Amino acid sequence: MRIGELARRTGVSARALRHYEAAGLIASARAANGYRVYAEGAVARVANIRYLLGAGLTLDDVSAFRSCLDGDVSSAPPSARALEIARDRLAVLDARIAAQTTARNRLAAALAAIPSPENLRA
Repeated sequence: MRIGELARRTGVSARALRHYEAAGLIASARAANGYRVYAEGAVARVANIRYLLGAGLTLDDVSAFRSCLDGDVSSAPPSARALEIARDRLAVLDARIAAQTTARNRLAAALAAIPSPENLRA
């Protein structure tokens, strides 16, 4: 299938598909006219890439999961390196959430400390 068909079937832009290909996560052959041609299995592979990206991994992180991108990535046993990457990414996300929660709590406290308009009139 050509890139437009793969994009339509996966909900991923052609630009993103070219990016995935440049990262070595998907592969295409070239037709005589130069168009990219993808195998049917690219649909599942792209879905798995999106699943991992949606879980907070980066495109570089996804590379470690290459061995399970063609199957059901959510149930396939990842490599030790893939597990390490996933745990590291989880720690980064936890740290970001903690920092955002702290900032939110500070802002909420600052807003709570502002006198209400009713108190200013008295």
